[in-house]
Amino acid sequence: METITASARQSVATATHPDRPAPAITGSGVLPPMGPMIIDVTPKERTAISNVANILTKAFGHYEHPDYISSLHLNAFQLLPERIAGILSRFGTDFSRSQYGALVFKGLTDVDQDALGPTPPSWKETDYSRLIKYGFICSLLHGAIPSKPVQYYAQRKGGGLLHAVIPDEKMSFTQTGSGSRTDLFVHTEDAFLFNQADFLSFLFLRNEEQVPSTLYSIRSHGDTNEIMEELFKPIYKCPKDANYADDENTEEVTTSILYGNRKRPFIRFDAAEQIFNEKAGQSPEAMHNLVRFWEEAKKFINNSFVPDSGDLIFVNNHLCAHGRNSFIAGYRNENGQMVKCERRLMLRMMSKTSLINIRSVTQTDDPYFIMEEHYGKLFNNDASQQ
Repeated sequence: METITASARQSVATATHPDRPAPAITGSGVLPPMGPMIIDVTPKERTAISNVANILTKAFGHYEHPDYISSLHLNAFQLLPERIAGILSRFGTDFSRSQYGALVFKGLTDVDQDALGPTPPSWKETDYSRLIKYGFICSLLHGAIPSKPVQYYAQRKGGGLLHAVIPDEKMSFTQTGSGSRTDLFVHTEDAFLFNQADFLSFLFLRNEEQVPSTLYSIRSHGDTNEIMEELFKPIYKCPKDANYADDENTEEVTTSILYGNRKRPFIRFDAAEQIFNEKAGQSPEAMHNLVRFWEEAKKFINNSFVPDSGDLIFVNNHLCAHGRNSFIAGYRNENGQMVKCERRLMLRMMSKTSLINIRSVTQTDDPYFIMEEHYGKLFNNDASQQ
């Protein structure tokens, strides 16, 4: 892709997405990125990754084994195929003008559908003993950044380092990973936390419904413009997400949407909660700025990638937001007819690059377990005192 000329890239971007404003060529001649880098994993690499996961399973038994996690970076660089490890290592420190903030590894691993068994009704019924191999694969990728897999009490009261994300009929119209019947608006993971994940991985074990994955990068705008400049003001609220629908939002903490480098910033953003949730209580100025930004941002949303079984999307949670289109769980379209199929099953893992920087919000005896509830506030229960 590096050999494509700037003018050619602009033509492709405009032709593929005619409703988007054609990005201006910058002074450096680099166009803003409009989609993730796609890496086709070779059969040799795929076999090597599978063999490594099998060896680690026999050696450690589980991807959460303390000895395995403590030496994760060494394992990643020694055991992953060199090309895969190199791509991830560079990705971990690339915040440049041309970095979209997401990678797609196509065909990362083979998935034995028979061994996987039927998709359970929800994540609560998941048999994680069937997923151990995939936990090792996902964690190795995070280790190559390098980054440490972590769990959040705000996510399923922890629930371990690996989460099965499954459509749940009881939550089908919610703005959560368990939803399906409505579009899941793009969001950075846990935008209501100061210590949100740095990196995310989404490994698709099943996507027979052929649901497109949605990605949006702050880099698609180019360098900071007048509309984006207003988002550096610390005036924006973000309620807890729809998993806390029964909680009354009484938090008055405000923060910025954009942060970090003023010219090429990071982003903390949740369209559903910050713009479309009436309980957010945004000030008139904050709402005005958010709506202006959303009108521009939604033109850059990319939903052209439909994951297949074994594909993995890796995301820098400070650069790129994610979501998905609506779908009918357990049905796929075949020549205009809706046919029953196994429901979607995706595995999510989150990681932080520094355990030191999050120490004030982790459990005393588990530095991988983050107890932040909302913008620096810790959960007020026995778990937070462990």
